[in-house]
This record gives sequence, structure tokens and C-alpha cells, in this order.
Amino acid sequence: MPALAEIIDVLERSYPPDLAESWDAVGLVCGDPAEPVTRVLFCVDPVEETVAEAEELGAQLIVAHHPLLLRGVHGVPADTAKGGLVHRLIRGGRALYCAHTNADSADPGVSDALAQALGLEVDGPLDPHEPGGRTGVGRLAHLAEPEPFGAFVQRVADALPATVPGVLGAGDPERPIRTVAVSGGAGDSYLARAKAAGVDAFVTADLRHHPAGEHLAGTGPVPALVGVTHWASEWPWCGQASALVDAAFAGNVVSHVSTRCTDPWTVRATPAR
Repeated sequence: MPALAEIIDVLERSYPPDLAESWDAVGLVCGDPAEPVTRVLFCVDPVEETVAEAEELGAQLIVAHHPLLLRGVHGVPADTAKGGLVHRLIRGGRALYCAHTNADSADPGVSDALAQALGLEVDGPLDPHEPGGRTGVGRLAHLAEPEPFGAFVQRVADALPATVPGVLGAGDPERPIRTVAVSGGAGDSYLARAKAAGVDAFVTADLRHHPAGEHLAGTGPVPALVGVTHWASEWPWCGQASALVDAAFAGNVVSHVSTRCTDPWTVRATPAR
């Protein structure tokens, strides 16, 4: 029966904390490193729904992609949303560990899991930490055979978990797609890099109106855009991280990938006409 510290060691060998951005908050949020762990829940968001799921499963550890306490706090009173979760976790004897931008940049990391889910073969980072390196944000990838953009957008929708907003595409439905850039999470700051890489399409989340419009109106060939929700783009990573623990502690730890959709958008309306 491994201790929490042993599971953290496995995670940090694959997602080194020193890959995290300087503004990020990764690592152990609460929990005793010496306590034994037999069941782990992997999720994108440490929120009420996933904490409840961990309670139902009897998981002693939640491994989340997003930090619970990203910005500096001076206290965690139980009558606040995040403070209440911290108290609930501690009272239940549950630990919380977060791997955020270190998991984004790791090799393999969040965008590798996204590319794999889409049936792409990864060629390297979209924004490498150093020339020729394997770590960095996003991934450049390709399809085995080109397909029309309309079919590619459907491929993305079929591969990722369903969300109310769904999947949106911007581009000629008949345009052939072979080379693709992907970036799990908010990626419109990498639009220029995707264009410079000369890819046919860019898949990411949280695309904003003005950056997307300016990108599409730019001179020269520009990648078609596929917009997904933040949660859906990062959810495949949960399976990747879960497999690490399964391989390291086979027979001693049971890992679960969260099935709770924690995307904040829950209602979609269309005109009645």
C-alpha cells in the first residue's frame, strides 16, 4: 500500500514541477504525505462535483489539473467556496494534488493526450522551451491521411467528451486538413505560432472573438480553427496521468478518471424561429 508521497513522486517524475510557469501553483494542496493511498480520482477541476465523486468512490487522493488556490490567499475559512472545499477534503481524510502548467509542458503532457484522442501523430511542441526540445506548450501533429475540414471538425466532436457548447469550426468545410496544431486549454495566444508553423488547422479552447477574427483575416495562408471547451480539451490528460499510477502501483492502487462534466456552460438556447 503506497504512501501519498510515493504517488506524488511518480507524478512529478512525469510532470516535473520546475516546468510550471512562475505564476502557477502546483503540487500538494492538502494531505499527509505519509498516509497510505489505495484509490485515486483524476479530474480537470477540483470542485464540489469532483470532491463528491471522490467521496462516493472512497478515494483518498484527488489529482486535478487545475489548481484550487491559484491566486494568493490569506485564509481558507469554511464559509467561502474554496475554503469550504479545503475543509471538506481534510475532514474526509482526502488529499488534493494539482499538476497544471507543468503537465501542459511535459513530454508527454496535456496536448499529447489531446492529440492522441484526436488520432493525430505528434511531431513536437508548438512552443518549445528550447529549439529542438520536446517540452513546451501545445503540439504540432499530423493525420495519417488528409481529410476535409468539415470531417475533421466532426472527428474532434466525436473524440472529446460531450459539452453543451459543443465544437465549432472556422474555415472552408472542404479544405484538406493534414497538419494540425493542438493546445489544451486557452490557446488563442498561440495563434501566431500556429500560423508560423504552417499547419492546416489549430485545435484549442476559449478562442475569443477578436483574436480569432483577426487571425482569420490575416494575410497569407492561415490555419482553420476548431474551438472546444476548456474542460473538454484537457480531459484526455486524466487518462494519461491515471495510466502512470496504474503502471507504477498495479494491484495496489485503483485509479479512476472522473466522469463528471465540470464545464461551466450548462444551457444552450437557439432562436425559436
